[in-house]
Amino acid sequence: MDANRTEASCSGHKDALRCNVVLKLHTHRTEQASTMGTTKTTALLLLVLAAAHCLVSGATAKPRPRQGDYLNRLRGSPSSSRRSSSWPEPEPETTLAVATTAQAHKAPVGSKESDRVDRLPGQPEGVDFAQYAGYVTVDPAAGRALFYYLAEAPGNASASKPLLLWLNGGPGCSSLGYGAMEELGPFRVMSDGRTLYGNPHAWNRAANVMFLESPAGVGFSYSNTTADYARAGDNKTAEDAVAFLLAWVERFPEYKGREFYIAGESYAGHYVPQLAHAILHHGSAASHINFKGIMIGNAVINDWTDAKGMYDYFWTHALISDEAADGINTHCNFTSDDSNDLCDDAMSEADDSLRDIDIYNIYAPNCQSTGLVTSPPIKPSIDNFDPCTDYYVDAYLNDPAVQKALHANVTRLDHPWSACRYNRRTQFH
Repeated sequence: MDANRTEASCSGHKDALRCNVVLKLHTHRTEQASTMGTTKTTALLLLVLAAAHCLVSGATAKPRPRQGDYLNRLRGSPSSSRRSSSWPEPEPETTLAVATTAQAHKAPVGSKESDRVDRLPGQPEGVDFAQYAGYVTVDPAAGRALFYYLAEAPGNASASKPLLLWLNGGPGCSSLGYGAMEELGPFRVMSDGRTLYGNPHAWNRAANVMFLESPAGVGFSYSNTTADYARAGDNKTAEDAVAFLLAWVERFPEYKGREFYIAGESYAGHYVPQLAHAILHHGSAASHINFKGIMIGNAVINDWTDAKGMYDYFWTHALISDEAADGINTHCNFTSDDSNDLCDDAMSEADDSLRDIDIYNIYAPNCQSTGLVTSPPIKPSIDNFDPCTDYYVDAYLNDPAVQKALHANVTRLDHPWSACRYNRRTQFH
């Protein structure tokens, strides 16, 4: 939503990110130059220029947007530069703990009762459903573990309700921060960053809903092998999610054979069907998972139709000029990474028109302050959109008391919780 022009804001989006597109384009050109015999020095210079493009975005001289930039904004989030961060870059042929050396240890082996959340800080009175949270190790050798939060259905109804797994997109964004705390979870965070209030439209009224921070490196999920972050990709994410589910149902045996659904949004247009495919191909090994179906919304599936439809939407809502729309339709080829000056010029014109527009909610305001509002907190409302909600959630999930209640950050990660983490070396496609 709030598309800041910094490297960090490029990484702080719910989905595939602006800098990823820019770096991909420059890398593509570097590879072409290398094929023609360009020296390594020149190739490195091009990559440095690509990184510089991300770093200086927002300076006085406005860089031209490339094809896919606004597609990435569409997939993005209202996260600001303060809240986004990058995955650590791996060193070649080494394993390196994400936590400091003294702190890199295994998370305690979980059990259902040890995962029970007695009460979240700031939780309202009258909560009538059980909550669980914790880690499931998916690769003991690498020390890779995924974090989950489960909100069961109220009262005795949980025993008869299906299990639904919710996945947010990115790739690299948190299902806990977005899905649970801003979208379909049982609570929302007030403007003081400390107090929760109930969501009357929470999905756990109809199912037992589990939110998974995936892949490792997202949110509280981690690996003690830093190189895992560069190996992350569609296939690895799906395989780790299957390993998570198979281990999790052993911890919660009452869910063996329970109707199971997978749902998600945005880049989960990849995650959800790929996880479904992986479950089915595990055959008898996944026999305890009574898989019934999938559900995806606003799914990232096809870059060409996503981008074309997005610009058509901008034009039909009078957000960009006829000239910019015509230039994009005439000169931009969203099926290719190649670019041209005429396309770049048209997209730059569209960029100028959309700088102060929340493209998710074009009639809504943007957040004007990164600070919390505590004296008194803003009166919460599910119906009235608060564009600063991201900041409230960020403060809440970085509160040590909240992390303790959620059994999170047990290895003392060397970075704060953030809504999105991004590594351009990953193999998402």
